Parts: sequence; structure tokens; C-alpha cells
Amino acid sequence: DNTGERGKQRQQAFSKFIFSHQSSELFFGDNPDVFVKYTALSSQRVKFEDCQRSREVGFISSDPNFSVRQDGTVYTQQEVANLSEPVQFMVTARGLHDPHIWETTVKLALVGHLHSLPLTKMGIEEMLSRVWDSQPKVIRFSRKHQRGSSANGLRRQKRDWVIPPINVPENSRGPFPHMLVRIRSDQDKDVGIRYSITGAGADQPPSGIYNIDPISGNMFVTQPLDREERASYHLRAHAVDMNGNQVENPIDLYIYVIDMNDNRPEFQNQVYNGSVAEGSKPGSSVMQVTASDSDDSTTANGMVRYRILSQTPHSPIPNMFTINSETGDIVTVAAGLDREKVSQYTLIVQATDMEGNLNFGLSNTATALISITDINDNPPEFTVRTFSGEVPENKVNVVVANLTVVDRDQPHSPNWNAVYRIVNGDPSGHFTIRTNPITNEGMLTVIKPVDFEMNRAFMLTVVVSNQAHLASGIQSSLQSTAGVTISVQDVNEPPVFPVNPKIIRFEEGVPAGTTLTVFAAQDPDHFIHQIVRYAKLSDPANWLRINRTNGQITTMALLDRESMYVRNNMYEATFLAYDNGKSGSPQASGTGTLQIYLIDVNDNPPVLVPREAQVCERTRPNSRINITASDADTDPNVGPFVFELPSFPPSVRRNWTISRLSGDYAQLKLRISYLEAGMYEIPIIVSDSGNPPLSNRSVIRVKVCPCDHNGDCSATGAVAAAGLGTGAIIAILICIIILLSMVLLFVVWMKRREKERQAKPLLIDPEDDVRDNILKYDEEGGGEEDQDYDLSQLQQPESLDHIINKTTGVRRVDERPVIAESQYPVRPSVPHPGDIGDFINDGLRAADNDPTAPPYDSLLVFDYEGSGSTAGSVSSLNSTSSGDQDYDYLNDWGPRFKKLADLYGGGDDD
Repeated sequence: DNTGERGKQRQQAFSKFIFSHQSSELFFGDNPDVFVKYTALSSQRVKFEDCQRSREVGFISSDPNFSVRQDGTVYTQQEVANLSEPVQFMVTARGLHDPHIWETTVKLALVGHLHSLPLTKMGIEEMLSRVWDSQPKVIRFSRKHQRGSSANGLRRQKRDWVIPPINVPENSRGPFPHMLVRIRSDQDKDVGIRYSITGAGADQPPSGIYNIDPISGNMFVTQPLDREERASYHLRAHAVDMNGNQVENPIDLYIYVIDMNDNRPEFQNQVYNGSVAEGSKPGSSVMQVTASDSDDSTTANGMVRYRILSQTPHSPIPNMFTINSETGDIVTVAAGLDREKVSQYTLIVQATDMEGNLNFGLSNTATALISITDINDNPPEFTVRTFSGEVPENKVNVVVANLTVVDRDQPHSPNWNAVYRIVNGDPSGHFTIRTNPITNEGMLTVIKPVDFEMNRAFMLTVVVSNQAHLASGIQSSLQSTAGVTISVQDVNEPPVFPVNPKIIRFEEGVPAGTTLTVFAAQDPDHFIHQIVRYAKLSDPANWLRINRTNGQITTMALLDRESMYVRNNMYEATFLAYDNGKSGSPQASGTGTLQIYLIDVNDNPPVLVPREAQVCERTRPNSRINITASDADTDPNVGPFVFELPSFPPSVRRNWTISRLSGDYAQLKLRISYLEAGMYEIPIIVSDSGNPPLSNRSVIRVKVCPCDHNGDCSATGAVAAAGLGTGAIIAILICIIILLSMVLLFVVWMKRREKERQAKPLLIDPEDDVRDNILKYDEEGGGEEDQDYDLSQLQQPESLDHIINKTTGVRRVDERPVIAESQYPVRPSVPHPGDIGDFINDGLRAADNDPTAPPYDSLLVFDYEGSGSTAGSVSSLNSTSSGDQDYDYLNDWGPRFKKLADLYGGGDDD
């Protein structure tokens, strides 16, 4: 009944479901009295209709169990286990070309179980709060009435309100802040109430998203929400009085961010690489592409579907591949993949959300590169049916011919690499075929020398195949077999010794000129007659000669088996055989080795071993000498040996005896109990077992010495045994004493001479003595121009005023002090010779104490006199020859002044 006041209220309430955008209007439900028209069908579908049936509208359900088709039909995604209670979920509507969205709440119940929908004002407000632009609902604090003892008796407690979640769509454009709900307490009429909210999004990070008016209780959202950042919020609402006392118990508020399709699917890679073998059957798996959507995967916003937009190239058909729309698996759908025709395909794959709805969904693309892998479906084929080549005889590792093939499979792979086989025409194995790894050609190579005189040509049959077996169903080509003709070129071959090396046996010691054998060679060139000549190439001992014409070997010296050139009774010599060549070819030569086995004869007597030994002077059990012999010959011309002492001198057999130990060893020991220490030479005769036997008289030096308790020679005994008597030792000591005495006398003489030299010093330093020193006159130093010095500092100043007026104590070290000059000693006109040394010493002391003297490190210049001089010129002095001066006193000054005395003394003799 829509009449009356109640009908007007319903009309106003239902008008909230009208969603306006520009000039178009859309509202859910064709009957204003009913929000949802329930139709119980066997398919469990609920019809959801709009006013303007011609418009295209997309619907999204917040419950994954239910979906809405484009025509507005609500259907179940899966079997619903229980609908005994009404089901409530959100449905969002969006136009095809309209960026705005609308939403409402849908409640579903089974037929016969319909609960009365709260169509009161409170119920209408609760439902309309689901709509973004609708009137917000009011959430009241639950009241708890405690039992009391009032007159009315016990009161039962009312059930608490179940606060439904608050749904807020993401990415709203505002305006902000936008009111969500109103929080009220039943006691707000009695006392002043202050409301507040706490939790993440209010007073905890991320803070400030939600706030509440403390007086009215209106709760607001202050900014757009992003479900991909945070999908839900849990807040608590509080009510306190003006004094801060809790009036109501806190209530929990759950805010869910409704997902919007605001994220495109994103491929994990922009380029995917896959492969499939050529010739694959339809349905063969190639690769998988994967895209993810940040939107809610339980809704159509995050459900991605795939499809192939394009294929390049379109050979053999444009649609060689297909893709599973849900998994992204790419498979082949047609036969005909051939790598030799198309080696790679490029697919553009599109991923679209909204379950692939191209009208409402968001899309993204990626590239899939599919490589067609090779199989061995092309056998190798020779380029020609017959090949030819030629080879000189007796040559190896020579490439005779290059066999070329063509293979259309992938180069440098087992399907392309060629393998060649010779199947006929080479029974002796003269040839082999190696594959060139770069060009895949077959190199026919000689590995065993061919002989022109035996085979002048070869006819070979060659077969080529691949390293990998041919693919199933592929047959070998007739062009995989070819013939090869090889011509052998004749060359001048060297002479060949039929038996090489040749071994002969001879006894050693054969005389020179003995013919040993004929070592002849043969020329393999049967079709050309040539002359063979011989020469000796190697003969280490120079024992042999060869006849140049016929190759006869004769000896030039005695053959000795014990020579250093013989190894294991074998002597080896090398000879050369060469022909005279033929027209156009040089001479060819071959070598042959002659080995002579020398049979041993008994021509070397045995030699005693060892040659020196020592024994104790007294007979002891271990005082024995083991002796043996060495023989350069071999069996039977060696041991057993016979050892015996000669009969002369008689003392040998009297003092020593020999006993046989074995065939090659004997024992020498003292016959008497004591023998004086010393060195003894004992002759021993050694004989071998040759026929006839050879004997040798050898001498062994035996040192007899006193021994300690271990049987070893003592030090004293060793000296005595060496043959030094007491007299010799005394003589050595006397010589040592005399030598030491001479050294001592020489040292004493040197000390005494040093003292004499110090007691009589010379008048001058021995270094200045011209008789005992070498004087160097080539050290002149630099001239005036080489000396960059300020010589004015050494000149006598013109005036001394600047020096006299200077403060006392301030004076340059190179200035002449203005004081009385020191008085140097005056030498007497005729001094005594003994006073010369005193005079020099006095002059040195005066110079050291002279304050007017230049400083020690000053430069003394004697070749510069200055610009003026206070002294007169010496040119006015005249020398006289009056002879008034007497120089005879120079004779009393000693031999050093003798020459000067001879020049100036004895005036009458001049």
C-alpha cells in the first residue's frame, strides 16, 4: 500500500537508490515497494533488472559465491551449502563509458525462509548506508540492563546489537571528509556525551584517515582509500561523559575497502622465450606466460584471462598457436612447423582482468618469442656425385681432395655436422676422411704411404651422414653417396735395405781387413734403372769400411767387446745408400743400420778388489779381509777366481794366509798372532776360469794398527801405522819451535825500530820529506775567473771609521780588529841550528793567538794585491854583489841545507 503518509516515506527512502550521472538515471528494482524481486528457480538464480534495459551495465559482487551477469542476473558461482539465514553482499555497478560507480546491498533468502526485512526507518538507513552517496546509518551503543530488586522484579538483559561492517569503496573522488556513520548513545539525552575512535587509521598509523565529531558522533573518512595498500580497518568507538568517565562499553567497527578495478594485469616479463621442436604435433606444449593483478583475486577485478592478439609470421597459417585463457599455457594447434622455413615466431599476448571482459576489463600485453628447434630432418647431400684427386707416393698426412656437402639443418649442431666413411676401394686403409669443423667439408687424407709400383690409382666409395640420427620417418638421400678417384704420382724413391737393421755375430779381436758381410740395398723404382752407391754415415769407433760399389763391409781395426762404444755386446754402425736420380728428380738416399754382436774371448785378466784394507796387529776373530776380483770379460771367462800368495818374498806366506769363501770371494788374514803396526804391501795372484785362464799379480796395501776393544784402529795406532817414528815426530816439533822463534824475533825488531824513529824526530814532517814522498804538481786549482768570491772582504779598508764607531761586541768575523797588532818573534840574523824548531813553534803560537789573523775557514788569496798599497814599490830595491853576507853557517844546518850552502857559501869559489 503506497498511499497515505507511510507510502510517501517509502517513496522518499527508495529514491536513495537512484544513481544519477548527467542526464541518465539508473535504479535497482522495478517496484518501489520491493528492493529485490526474489524469484525461486531451479538454477538458483535471482533476476536483477534495471529501468533502462538498453544501457550496458557491468556488475561486480563482493561475495565470491555470487556473480552478476551483464544482463543483471545474479547466479551462484558454486553450490551454496546453507541459505537458512539470509545472505547479504554488495553489488557494484559501472557503465561502459562511465568512470563513476554505484553500489547497493543485496539480501538473498530461500523461498519459504524469508525473514521479514526491516523496512522500518532504522532498517532502511542500515541498508542505505551501503551506498556511497546514500544517507549514513546510525550505530547505537548497546544497553545492558542489570538485574535489580525493584518493585517490578527481575529484568532480563536485552541482546546486544550486531554491528555490520562498513563498506567503503576505494579511489573515491570525495568530497572529503565524507560521513560514513553516526555513533549514538541512548544516554545522550540525559548527560553530555563525547565520542572518540581509536585504532589503526584513527589515532594509530596510518593515522588521520578516519575521525569523529566528538559531539554529534558523526564518523568521517578524510581521504581516498586504496585497497591494495590496506583492505580493512578495525576501529573502536568510545563514549564518555564530560568528566571522562566511560558511559558505554566500546564497540568494534569493521571497515572494509571495496575493491575497484583500478589495476591492470602486469606480466612478470615483457618478453618470454620459449621453444618447440619443428614437426611437433598439435597440442604440444610450448611455454607459459603469467600475469598478476593487484586487485582482489576473489572478484572479477583480479581474475585475469589471456588471449593471443597476433602471430608473426603467418606461415604456414596465421593461427599456429593457442593459449589457455586461465593458465596462460601456449600450445600448438596445427602441424607444419619447419625450422628451415620459419625459425622463430613472435606472439603478442594480452592479459585482461574482469574475467576477460573487453568492455569493462583492463588489459596489458607482452611478447612471446617462440624458437623452432631443429631436428635432423634433412640428410646431408654431396654437391657432386664424383670427386677426384692425386697424391705423390710415399707421402702421408696429405689432403687429397675436399668433399663438399649441403645440409639444411642448423649449422654447427649434431644435426648438421657431417661424418664421412669410406665403404669401398681402400682395403689396406691408406686413406681417412676428417671433417672440417668450420666448413663441414670432408678432407680426404693419406695416412698410410701409397706405392706407385703397387697401385697407380684408387677408386673409393664414400658415404656421408650426421652425428645425430635422422628423425623418425626421414630416409637417407641417394646423394649421400659419392665416388672418389685418386691418382698416384710416381716419385724417385730412395734405395731400401731389405733387412734393416741387419745383425751379424763375430768374435772380438778379429784382425783388420776381415770381411764381415755385404750390406746391399735395392732400388724400388723398377721402371727406371739406376745405380746405387754406398757410404759410411756413422761408425763411432771407426772400425769399419764399406765398399762404395757393392756394399761389402770390412774391418779397419781390432774389434774389442770391452770398448766404450759397445752396448750389451752390440756395436752399431749406420750406412748410406743413394741412387743417381732420374730426369727432373734429385738423388734419393736411404739409410741402413748394421749391428755386430761381439762374442767375448778371454782377453782381460782379473783385477783384485779391494786395493787397500786394515787389520789389527793382534789376531782377532773379526780381523780378516774379504777380497774378490773384477773381470771385464763375461761368462765363461770370469769366475770362479783362484786367489793365492806368491812364494816370494817368503815373509808373505809366513805372515799371511788366504782361505777360499766361495767361487768369487776369498779371505786374507794374519797367520801369526802379532804383527808390528805399519803399512804392508801384500802381492796376491788372481786367476780367472777362461780357456786358457788368465792370471794377474795384484798388490793390496794393508794397514796394521793397534785396535781398541771394538776392533777399530785407535788414533795412536793410526799414526804409528802411517809410518811416523819417534824421531820424525821430534823433528817436526823442532821445526815448529824454530818457526815460532823467527816470528817472535821479527816482531821485536819492528817494535825497536818504531821506538828509534819516535826518539829522533825530523825537523819536518816525514810526509813533507821530498826524499821519501811523491809530490804532485798537477793540482793547481782554479784561477781568478773561476773563483766567485767577494775579495773585497779580504782587502784592507781605506777607512776604519765604520769599524771604530761600531758598538763593542758587534763585529764581523772577517773584519780586522782595531787593536794593537801582535808582535811576531824576530829571527836572528845568524840563528843557531837548534833554534830553528823553537822559532817555528813560537811563530805558530803567535799566529794562533793573533786576533788580527783571518778566521780559520777564510779564503786566502795570494795573487791579488788590491788597487792600492800603503807600502812602497819593491822595484826600487837593487841587488848587490858586495858579498858582505856570510852564508857559511848553512854548512852547520845539516845535509838538508848542503845544496844551499854550496850555492851561497865559500865566496872565493864562486
